[in-house]
Amino acid sequence: MSTPAVSAVIRRRKADGGGEDGEGIAQGGIVLTASHNPGGPGEDFGIKYNEGLGQPAGEEFTDALYDKTLEISSYKSLNSPDIDLSASIGTQYQLTSTSTVTIIDPFEIYLNTLKSCFAFDQLRKFGAKEGFSMLFDGMHGAGGPFAKRVLVDELGLPESSLMRCNPLSDFGGCHPDPNLTYASELVKKMGLLSDGSADTSLDTSTLPALGAANDGDGDRNLIAGAGFFVTPSDSMALIADNWESIPQFARVGGLNGVARSMPSSAALDVVAEARDIPCFVTPTGWKFFGNLMSSKESFDGKDYGPFLCGEESFGTGSDHVREKDGLWAVLAWMSILSKANEEIGDGEALVGVADIVTKHWAKYGRHYYCRYDYEGVDSDDANKVMDTIRESFVNGDTSSIAVSDSGVKLVNAVEFGYTDPVDGSQTSNQGLILNFELSSGDPARAVFRLSGTGSSGATIRMYLEQFEKDPTKHDKSAPLALMDLAEEALNLVQMEKLTGRDAPTVIT
Repeated sequence: MSTPAVSAVIRRRKADGGGEDGEGIAQGGIVLTASHNPGGPGEDFGIKYNEGLGQPAGEEFTDALYDKTLEISSYKSLNSPDIDLSASIGTQYQLTSTSTVTIIDPFEIYLNTLKSCFAFDQLRKFGAKEGFSMLFDGMHGAGGPFAKRVLVDELGLPESSLMRCNPLSDFGGCHPDPNLTYASELVKKMGLLSDGSADTSLDTSTLPALGAANDGDGDRNLIAGAGFFVTPSDSMALIADNWESIPQFARVGGLNGVARSMPSSAALDVVAEARDIPCFVTPTGWKFFGNLMSSKESFDGKDYGPFLCGEESFGTGSDHVREKDGLWAVLAWMSILSKANEEIGDGEALVGVADIVTKHWAKYGRHYYCRYDYEGVDSDDANKVMDTIRESFVNGDTSSIAVSDSGVKLVNAVEFGYTDPVDGSQTSNQGLILNFELSSGDPARAVFRLSGTGSSGATIRMYLEQFEKDPTKHDKSAPLALMDLAEEALNLVQMEKLTGRDAPTVIT
């Protein structure tokens, strides 16, 4: 199953007191997943635990679980009968006198969850509208069959709308991470170059109107229009600003809360301020969003639902399953496009993704954004980079640093920490931020974080963001617009000198 489908099943079993059979209230669920990592022998594989409301396990649970592991003195194994996962829905297998396995239909449960969020009749009608077509890349992951069930079987889109939607144990040899690098086939079919800019040699009228991809377990997403890439941060901001298009939000009068991970761009913050929606900036990790979404049920606190949240690493979600949900994000964009084209008749050009995003930028300004990944860096060298930033800028004096030739000036540096507004817990050392000012007076920043430190090395992630209010300067590709900022940040932290790397492994 996809991760959002697992979350939907957990929530259903919790809400129904155990489901239609009346047994087995779900206290949580275990997910076995390779997520967005490469599959196959020797590659990453993970175990996730989601709690009873569907959200990823919080720190209190994981700390308690770790403490229990320190007490283990023995374990038992269970010799069980073979379980036929293709058996009829409702088939039960008796494992012990007190435990059974019941075959359920996760497709129906997940589908019904999505139907509670969106107007499927309206989406079906829009999907058949002249000029609309979609291309969805399942990346050979677990989300592919769910996409077929929703997009083809329910919404009536042709099967040609799907690519790589058959799950494979090794993901077909690909890396199932839905970004510009690893979803390169979809990116090309959407008329995009590897940096996200348009391939101007192509006629956009011949391209799909909407392109999307999921990762290995179906929770991350990529969104694109014909010749137009939508960054995850912009995607979330657009969904927030167009909540009227999404029944899940519209029927209760809008959003009561939004949140983004700290490395994500501030595009969401600008919308939230304009529309008077409480906005939170959290450390990276969905469990922090889970606390906010569960504030009322789990902590008897403020109700922030309906809630929208996301992170720059292509994850978007809401409180319908309290997880990232790639297919939900796709349907949210279909809903936005459907609303924007209500008055467009047959034969007229549709309002496209590019039209919607550029109109949004003209109103709110554009947050140019991209991420540099330096993979497989020696762990000691990676730590030297972080120590340099901390000692020279966070704890040092930035006032004497000269303005660069391109007009980029370092203003200050901070280390991000977070106090959870729901349970009061504190999380520190969540990233180093260099704040800049451009010659235009607009703000910019570079965020540095380490990922995957260990014997095989570390990944240094540098997140670049700069704000541009002037609509006449919104037409650059992000890597090009951010080039001066990137050069200044890399020079300041001595990236090449300390790591020997003169270029990132991946830019997304």
